[in-house]
Amino acid sequence: MKCVHQHGGRRPLLWCRERDNGWRCQCDKQLEGTVQYAWWKNGGCRQMVGYSSCGFRAGAIMVVSRVQGPTMWMPPGQNQSWVSEFILLGFSNDPTFNRILFVAFLLLYLSSVLGNGLIITLICMDTHLHTPMYFFLCVLSLLDMGYVTTTMPQMLVHLLAHSQTISFAGCWLQMYVFCALGLTECTFFVVMAYDRYVAICYPLHYTVILTWGLCTRLTAGTWACGFFLSLIHTFLTMRLPYCGPNVVNHYFCEGPSVRSLACMDTHLTEKMDLVISVFMVVVPLSLILASYMRIAQAILRIKPTEGRCKAFSTCASHLTVVTFFYAPATYIYTRPNSSYSHEQDKQISLFYNAFTALLNPMVYSLRNKDIKGAFLKVMGQGRLAC
Repeated sequence: MKCVHQHGGRRPLLWCRERDNGWRCQCDKQLEGTVQYAWWKNGGCRQMVGYSSCGFRAGAIMVVSRVQGPTMWMPPGQNQSWVSEFILLGFSNDPTFNRILFVAFLLLYLSSVLGNGLIITLICMDTHLHTPMYFFLCVLSLLDMGYVTTTMPQMLVHLLAHSQTISFAGCWLQMYVFCALGLTECTFFVVMAYDRYVAICYPLHYTVILTWGLCTRLTAGTWACGFFLSLIHTFLTMRLPYCGPNVVNHYFCEGPSVRSLACMDTHLTEKMDLVISVFMVVVPLSLILASYMRIAQAILRIKPTEGRCKAFSTCASHLTVVTFFYAPATYIYTRPNSSYSHEQDKQISLFYNAFTALLNPMVYSLRNKDIKGAFLKVMGQGRLAC
């Protein structure tokens, strides 16, 4: 038996043959010091960037050291997760470029937090905005603020600091909170679509159907669902044995990037993640599309052109935000593992993490007369107070 890994249709990079109740692996000499693929007893080939020795012995898990160091073996039954910290590579090793990135990302982070914070403040201060629609918008802004704060401050520190490490517990916590807020936002978009559906299809019964009690229960349900499923995702990822490389090719602890460092087969964990991703992406998207199909039918029955345009305008903001959030997130978490690209994933993750959080207040404030009116009212009161 043998494990063969081919790259781009070229000749194999690694051959593994069974000998003496174990596996003997030989790396491609031309790739030594650049890429290693090791054969695990219960899985396929595992990529480890920056390492060059390989092999497997039956009943043990291989711990790969660098070329100069030895290859260590750990017998079954011992604690296998001895990695105490991870190293986040980030975007660049060039100090000058990192300083430029620091300024750009700092402005992006401050704009996101201040923009979403302004929306929350305006909705809380203006009693005319105390409606279910703006309550949900306030919750969305709160989610975005937490979402971007989970990753951006640490990334800003790493851009200027010499050390780019994060503790195992810190990585665990960051992955859990980031995933929890992301999954919560996925389901919360369904609640916002339902709000628009009731407002347009049943305008006379809007306040009767969407009572404050129902709004609170819907919001609490989305948060509970997101944090519970995130707990499953994080537990399955961090319970894996991390006994070798600890360099994460990302700017934060995202599940797929960290999981690629595990020194055992992750097929079952990947399957569970796929189930969660499909459940949290396909099902909400289907409900959102169903809601907007009914909304489109109701809008087309509106006779005055002005009323039809207003209805379309209120839905356009929500659809814009949903598209920019779901498109990159769907690509990251539901694509095949064979198409995994670290550099591309970092850019896509940055978009749906940071840029979407900045986009939400811009879309909802620039297209919403009530938000702009509340802002002008607050500014006018400030001038009068001065």
